[in-house]
Amino acid sequence: MKIGIANDLPLVAETLRQTVTRNGAHEVVWVARNGREAVDYCANERPDLILMDLLMPVMNGAQATREIMERTPCPILVVTSSVESNAPLVFEAMGAGALDAVDTPIVDDPVGGGGEELLRKIVMIGHLTRKSSLPSQALPSGRSSGGGNIAQTLIAIGASSGGPQALAQILGELPPGLPASIVIIQHIDGKFISEFAKWLSTLSALPIMLASQGGMPRGGHVYLAGSSNHLVIDAKGTFAYVREPQDLPYRPSVDVFFHSVVQHWSGTAVGVLLTGMGSDGARGLLTMKQQGCFTIAQDQRSCAVYGMPKAARELDAAVEILPLDAIGACLTGLLAKGRVAQQ
Repeated sequence: MKIGIANDLPLVAETLRQTVTRNGAHEVVWVARNGREAVDYCANERPDLILMDLLMPVMNGAQATREIMERTPCPILVVTSSVESNAPLVFEAMGAGALDAVDTPIVDDPVGGGGEELLRKIVMIGHLTRKSSLPSQALPSGRSSGGGNIAQTLIAIGASSGGPQALAQILGELPPGLPASIVIIQHIDGKFISEFAKWLSTLSALPIMLASQGGMPRGGHVYLAGSSNHLVIDAKGTFAYVREPQDLPYRPSVDVFFHSVVQHWSGTAVGVLLTGMGSDGARGLLTMKQQGCFTIAQDQRSCAVYGMPKAARELDAAVEILPLDAIGACLTGLLAKGRVAQQ
């Protein structure tokens, strides 16, 4: 892969260069010393991936990510000194279109001190940009006749790059005591999903928590997939985490969860697919629609990255294609009118 580096510290930039070029699989095509340079360099020579620091002069990494995704869209991986301590900026960058985040490798130990995690994420992003998220035969379809009988509505939401800000807007528009459970599959590293839940909690009137193994979705609550394994609804109608399928570019998978809803959820369900690169969730959304669920895909204009919703549109998987600022009101209206089945 051709990689651009945006970091204002020469020693750190050199550590990143050595880490990504060590095995000869990647080439560093430019190094920007601030966010403005990164925007300009990307416009002149768009790489396959940018390693974006957050705390840079002139223009920070979140602002640079937003401008790059508007002008010359490019896969971006946030690489910062501490993902946890910089969580608000991390989620701002991911809301603008960054794919993921990772801690900066230790300068005097670039491979052992975090370099392997950086390289793993680079490989994962390369895999994501080259292929669809899921072979069609890898997932079950059809609703199980058995399983848990939970008489309430489940709103299943999938999101990737651009998702944090999109989710913050939707959740911020929903009233407390919503007569449905909301389950969110956001492509994000399991190591900092707890920080993501805390951040969303400051923006929503609904209680937000991680889905726990064996837990039961409750009305008026928001649950986040809290592991790098796939979250599913199991035959008892409760949450479970599973390792299979293992060969997916992103974990947790939106498709895996959507298909489990079709197979095991005995109540009514709504599927929502938001901004993100790739096609994860599109096939699952189609299966939900085919089983009578109301399905929504975010429109192109309001997406930070028009990948997953585009794939859903091409499959005719969405009952409605809506701008981001209309999705929260649509969900509230559907629940108020009892119109959660496809019309």
